[in-house]
Formats: sequence, C-alpha cells, structure tokens
Amino acid sequence: MAAAVPNRTEYAQRRVIRNGQFFVGNSSDWDDTVVTSQASYAVNQPLKLTGVVNVANVPVGALITGVGVGREVYVRSKNVATQEIELLQPLYDAAGAQVYTFRRFKYVLDFSGFAKISKIIIADVEFNCSGRASCLLMAPAGLIFQVRDCVFNDPKDRAITSHGEGCQGMLIDRNQFLSAEVNMAAQDRKSIAFNTNGNDVKIRDNRITQHRHFAVIAGTSNLFAGNHWYQGDATGQGVRLAGLVMTQSNCRNSIVGNYIDNCFLEWTNEHDPAPDFSSEYSFAGLTVSQNVFQCGHTVPWFTFIVLKPYGPGHFIQGLCVTGNTFRTIGNAIDRVESVDTSLADLDWTRCRNVWIKGNSFNGVSSMIENPRALPLIVNTAASTWTLDTSGLLPFGGRVRNVEAVVPRGPLRTGANAVVWAHPYVETERGTGGRSVELVWPQALKGTASVTVRIDN
Repeated sequence: MAAAVPNRTEYAQRRVIRNGQFFVGNSSDWDDTVVTSQASYAVNQPLKLTGVVNVANVPVGALITGVGVGREVYVRSKNVATQEIELLQPLYDAAGAQVYTFRRFKYVLDFSGFAKISKIIIADVEFNCSGRASCLLMAPAGLIFQVRDCVFNDPKDRAITSHGEGCQGMLIDRNQFLSAEVNMAAQDRKSIAFNTNGNDVKIRDNRITQHRHFAVIAGTSNLFAGNHWYQGDATGQGVRLAGLVMTQSNCRNSIVGNYIDNCFLEWTNEHDPAPDFSSEYSFAGLTVSQNVFQCGHTVPWFTFIVLKPYGPGHFIQGLCVTGNTFRTIGNAIDRVESVDTSLADLDWTRCRNVWIKGNSFNGVSSMIENPRALPLIVNTAASTWTLDTSGLLPFGGRVRNVEAVVPRGPLRTGANAVVWAHPYVETERGTGGRSVELVWPQALKGTASVTVRIDN
C-alpha cells in the first residue's frame, strides 16, 4: 500500500476501504520469505537483537521464532548499518547468541511501508485467500484502526497482523474469521486470526472458526464482548488449544458475554524479558463474566482457564470469574481451571483479591468457588476438627483465610450433652497448606459450615 502512495509516510485523516472482494490466485508470489540468521540478545536491551548476521535480508514484519521467543514476536524495524533488529516484544529466555528464523508472510493489504496510519476503516470487504496468503498487515504505529463487517476466508497464516503498535485502540466488530484448517486436528493448525500489542482494543460480535488461536493479545485494558470462537476437531478425546492468549500478567482485560467453544483462555507473561517475579505487578486485572464455555469429546484434564507463569514467584492478585456457564459434551472434565507448571508454579502464599461466584457447571467433576462454604462433619468428639480442601478450591490453592464458621445443629460432647461454643481457626495446615483446623474449648462432635478462601 505504501508503494502505491510514494509521497506519503503517514495518514491521520479518516480513510475508508469499503465494499469489495479480494481473490488470491495460486501463485508462488504468495510464498513466505524465510531467513535464518544468528543474532545476540541481552535482557538489558529487551527490544533489540544485535550482531544480526545478514541483517539486510531479514524482512521487516517477519515473525521471529527461536529458543525463548514467545508467540507473535515480529521484526518491527531494522538497521543494516549497525546490524540491529528492533523487536516487537521482549524475549523471555533468549540471552546470548543463537540462530533465529524470520518468516515473512505475504498479505493482501500490506500497510507496513507506512510509518503511521490512523483512523483507517476497512468495512464490508471479503478476503478470499484460498489458503495461499494472509489478509492484513498493519502499519507499525497509529490509532483507532477499524475493521468491521468483513469476512476473512481461508487465510494461510494470519488474518490481521500487528508488527508494531498500529493496533492502539483498534476496533474489530462483526467480522467472520473462517479458517482454512477446519479439517485438521487442533494441534496441527498454525493460523491465528489476529494479534495486538497496543492497549484499549475492542473486539465485539465476531465469529471465529477453528484457527490455532483466535487472538494473541500483548496489550492491556482490552474488551472482548459478544464473540463466538470455536476450535474443536473431529478427533475423539482430542487435544484443545488456547483460543485467546493474553501475554501480560497485569492485563486489565474484560471478557464478557462470549461463546468460548472447545478452547481455553490462556494467561501468561511470556513477553517479559525477566519473567521471574521481582517487584512488578503480578497476575491481576482479569474479569471473565457471563460467558458460555463449552467443550466436547476432549481429554478429562482439559480446562477452560489456564494460567502459565514463565518464571517463579508470581501470584494472583486480581481475578474475577462470575456468572459463566461451563458445560461438556460426550465426557466429563476434571475441573475448569488450572495452572500450567511446565516452566514455573504460582506462589500460593501470596494470593489475593480472587472472586469466583455464581457460575454453573455441567459435566465438570470439581466445581469451584471463592469464597466457598464447605461442610465439616465430625462424628467422634475432638477438640480439633480438620477440614481438607484438596481439589475443592480454585486452582487447588491453599486455605489462606476463613470467613465464617457456622454450626449446623447442636454441638455435643462425647456424652451427647449439648454445649454452646465457638472455635478459633488455624489456616494453611496440612499438605500444601490446603487444610484448616477448628480448635474448640473442649472435645466436641457435630457438623459445621466453614467458609474458606484461597486469598487474603
């Protein structure tokens, strides 16, 4: 697009591309440009590769893959004279020198040659990619790019790519993202509907079918509302992948009123150059409310909400999951939430501000709430009653707090005499701190309702 307007590097006035169809022919011109090159990375320069061999051949806008590189990291710019590449996002574990692969997809509309594009609208346009090309590459900077009422048919790799921050405040409304990989097993797919890096993106009323991921979101303060994305396949007991990937721990995202089908929400910090917790905000600011979650014929250990810390020491300090419906078809799943500990676990001694209430569960073996009222029945008089919450609290977390203890019926001594008493509590007892103890002034038996929390 920039080559068609050689005298302009920026547009700030409203421009509209409307009411058309693009058809991609079967030509080798659409083949990816692939370059491999050695380069060095240092944590103190988190957005730069240095000493890039053959940097002149590395295309701007190329996807970067290598050891310690997170998802959707692109070449934002390059400097041939200094042999440096500006990265879109930091790398989480790539210090030192290695060989990287740079893969440049070909796009029907490519705005990467502009320096900045704002207020562009693409409306009522159909992209027919036939599995040969990607659809739209944005400019590296800009504000309020709008895509509405469009159809993205069969993109080879990406429907919309942001290799900079031209996606700041972007609006994506009422589009269809239709995958070319419908007949593939979920784990074999490679296409992604879109990625973002800027903040304040609104994604509303879209329909997305069977990509590897619906979206990879690196920015914060985003809204997802009224979308339907599904990623199932025809395999029995099939693997399911993330639909929406959020790569900032302090994300401030709202996911409200969506239909999330045969995929999960994945919350990571993979774009942190120093992913171990130090003094930054940890996992916070996520609201998941009034969504329909559904899966069918998948593995029992599948979960709909997955946290994946890329370094140790992190904890949940702000999560709200309310009013959602979780349902399975074909076979039950164990639970709806989990932590992927393949790289690190969370610090459950620091968890706070978690609110999980008012959700419904069908075909789920372990239902969750926080706070949660649990029954404790003691038939033999004892001065210490122990409640084991293993598997009963969100993410299998520790009992950090007790909000209430209410006897259900009379408390009795070993001789069945009724007494009136109140206990004090000892939290974080037992294996992993998952038990709570009620300590009575004398040996008693009976039933109590104990309201416990994983946070403080």
